[in-house]
Amino acid sequence: MDKKQKKVIVIGGGIAGLTAAWEMARKNIAVDIVEKADFLGGHAIQYSCKATDECRQCGACSVEAMLKNVVNEPLITVHLGTQVEKVNQNGQFEISLKAGDITNPNGEKCADAYETDPIGCAAARGYSRHNAMFYDAKGQLDPEKTGKTENLAADAIILASGFQPFPAEKKPTYNYGIFDNVITGMDLERCKRVHGGLFCPSDKRVPEKVAFIQCVGSRDERLGNLWCSQACCPYALRSAEALKYKYPDMDITIFYMDIQNTGKDYSVFYEKCRENLNFIRTIPVDMYKTEDDKIQTRFMDDEGKPTEDIFDLVVLSIGITPGADNKQLTEILGLELDEDGFFQASDILSPTLTVKEGIFIAGTAQGPKTIDVSMAHAGQAAREAIRFVREAK
Repeated sequence: MDKKQKKVIVIGGGIAGLTAAWEMARKNIAVDIVEKADFLGGHAIQYSCKATDECRQCGACSVEAMLKNVVNEPLITVHLGTQVEKVNQNGQFEISLKAGDITNPNGEKCADAYETDPIGCAAARGYSRHNAMFYDAKGQLDPEKTGKTENLAADAIILASGFQPFPAEKKPTYNYGIFDNVITGMDLERCKRVHGGLFCPSDKRVPEKVAFIQCVGSRDERLGNLWCSQACCPYALRSAEALKYKYPDMDITIFYMDIQNTGKDYSVFYEKCRENLNFIRTIPVDMYKTEDDKIQTRFMDDEGKPTEDIFDLVVLSIGITPGADNKQLTEILGLELDEDGFFQASDILSPTLTVKEGIFIAGTAQGPKTIDVSMAHAGQAAREAIRFVREAK
């Protein structure tokens, strides 16, 4: 490598990390991506396309395109199954990496995923054909292309460590993990991504009646999670509309507190959704399993009277929560967390800057964001990092 060429370490290989890496490589900055999972793309690469008769701008194709860019870019080096162990700064940043037990972004051991269901196996293979270069002919992760314990040097660091989906088990009233036909939005995404459609886990049949429950793990005072996850409303409505388009006779109900308006055309899209979907402005309080594995759901109707309905499948729209490694990374990098547990930006006008010169934040590591907002934020982080390394003496 040319001695004059600058280098940046990106911690995290989700959509924010990929975007930041690509933007810097385009400016002739060499990049090392350090990703603890065994594939690139993070949560977003698991999302399915939600197009109906037209594109719904869900961002899934943007993730695929960015992943393709990155894996074919010679200035970007990928370290999978690797974590940052220590960071020192003596002019440049000196980063010690360690190879660890590989997990996918849903917290599952990838070695276990090979032995379980096809969805788990797909997680281990990286969901996308653009991750294929990291695997051998048998679909196993190539040990020659995974992380190694080694030391790297860089002129700057971009922290794009992402988020952790809210663990739905923490809302026991919904019986996630107990009732087969109560799933999360991430489960739905993986099912559609792998199998091309939706079915009830209990008997593999297409459900006739589906409920989406919003704000599971977000805006919840009892949990202390007071923030809005930003992505849940557009995710659920796009998913529901895509299901209705594929299965016109499917009866779909959205339980919600209020609908967050995100995007310039979102209000028009929302009005169209109201024509095709049922909306009930309340959050169910209890669920019970019927003898035929359906989900009996109790809630308050519009007049405040208790009522109930029975669904074949219930989808929990789980929220965005701080990354599991955030506390550890603050200690390694010398950064700060905000009151919610996300990484604290040091400048409200430049929300990629941190208290540590030369370290920048990108994407949901800084707080809940949609895919497009994460990509924009990552682009800003890349520009700040480029400016920093070029001005450094």
